[in-house]
Amino acid sequence: MLNEPKISAGIERRTGLSGFREGESQTAQLFARLRDDIMAGRLEPGRKLKIDELRKRYDAGASPLREALSTMCSDGLVERIDQRGFRVADVSIDDFNELLKTRCWLEERALRESIAHGGTEWEEALVLAHHRLSRQARTGHGGDLRLNDDWEAAHRDFHMSLIAACGSGIMIRFCDQLYDRNIRYRNISGTAAYPKRDIDAEHRQIFEAALNHDADNAVGLLMAHYEATGDYFRDALAAA
Repeated sequence: MLNEPKISAGIERRTGLSGFREGESQTAQLFARLRDDIMAGRLEPGRKLKIDELRKRYDAGASPLREALSTMCSDGLVERIDQRGFRVADVSIDDFNELLKTRCWLEERALRESIAHGGTEWEEALVLAHHRLSRQARTGHGGDLRLNDDWEAAHRDFHMSLIAACGSGIMIRFCDQLYDRNIRYRNISGTAAYPKRDIDAEHRQIFEAALNHDADNAVGLLMAHYEATGDYFRDALAAA
């Protein structure tokens, strides 16, 4: 059996909406701010990212901005359009279908490997991630269907904890990037919560199957979970 991987690998890379970790460079801070604005749709798909405008928007220098944008190209959120220019990556139903297909391919293998090689440390981390997710309200109060930021953070941690013992940091990073691109589609399509689905029950079933090391059942439930969300996104994008 493979040595059990470090469960935190790949999960700590992202920065939340509320601030930056201590000691981050200006480029890292700009990366986080740009990423948040693109993910939330404040920088809309296809928009040309003019350095002079971004300098004023973020009160930053041209060099760290270009460095942050160049780094963001690898995440698929920004595209380079000429030697020095950038734009926000566009969106389409075809692109989303490819995103979802690739995500399912990678996470099926990652989850199977994680279940096969995950030991006590992985199980404990998964239990904690699911517990934290189950304790968070998905939406705001008073009928507000927008997703709660704390729930979103716990949701990411749960899904990444499922595959954290797969033994491949590269695969985890790819899955993390695809997660971001998926969330961007949700924000752009205007979808919020899914009132006709019991998301908590779906997560609980995936969790229980993974914890019981029932790979076939866990994978089937996870893929059905993603496909149901994908159908919701497609309908919203088509109606936009």
